[in-house]
Amino acid sequence: MNGKFIKWNNAKVHVLAHALLYGSAVFEGIHSYKTENGTAVFRLDDHLRRLFHSARSFGMDVKFSEPQLKKAVKAIIKKNSINDGYIRPMAYYGYGSIGVYPANVPADIAIAAIPWKKYFSKNLNVVVSKYLRHSEKSSIFGVKISGNYANSILAMRDARIKGYDEALMLDYRGYVAEGPAENLFIVKSGKMMTPGSRSALHGLTRDTILKISNDMGINAFEKEIKLNEAKNADEAFFCGTMMEIAPIISLNGKKIGKGEIGPVTKKIMGKFYDVVRGRDKKYRKWLAYV
Repeated sequence: MNGKFIKWNNAKVHVLAHALLYGSAVFEGIHSYKTENGTAVFRLDDHLRRLFHSARSFGMDVKFSEPQLKKAVKAIIKKNSINDGYIRPMAYYGYGSIGVYPANVPADIAIAAIPWKKYFSKNLNVVVSKYLRHSEKSSIFGVKISGNYANSILAMRDARIKGYDEALMLDYRGYVAEGPAENLFIVKSGKMMTPGSRSALHGLTRDTILKISNDMGINAFEKEIKLNEAKNADEAFFCGTMMEIAPIISLNGKKIGKGEIGPVTKKIMGKFYDVVRGRDKKYRKWLAYV
């Protein structure tokens, strides 16, 4: 926290921290993996670049540079002896004023690292949410603002109450956007598509999958996706740093394809894990070894 290692139970903020009152925090979710050459952090530079972009959207004066935070991420992974892990860098307005506008409120920074396995370990039954995803008219495209995830919590809670594993969110125009905390891909007639909606965060796992899929000869691209297209897909899956790749087997109670993980999804999953674990030399540029 702010450049010092802190014991887990001492990692505290004031109860009147601006970020707690108003959601004025930005963050990243980053994955580290055990590889044959040691622990490696996947796409660390890209994640930190987006963290600073998100901080600038709030006018935050981050006290450290990208190279300093890169060094700190590696240090905390090493200090906690983590192989497969989840790393959460956060920049947030701390205690200083209870007014909504954070005038003269300090911007603090913290990085947490924890061991990590799987977020979802089963195929997903998904429901279309009654809550719409934020648009560029109500937020800023491409940033990870913690306050925006109140919208995600509402969608997730509603889905769980209805007996589903996860929600699918639409944008204000009625096109498919994303899940509450993950991007969507659908497969139809061998082609793989992801929503181009700017109500979705165009995530780094999404970007990774687009690149490796096309390199494998799978026609993968973004487009505006109608809900009916998603319902009638041959295959579908969610993806994200925390989730990695999770197959969707039904949407609103309707089977997707055969109601099981499809061949294209399975192929992508295999390649993805080869890439993040350093088994594919072509993509080792994305790995930052600890």
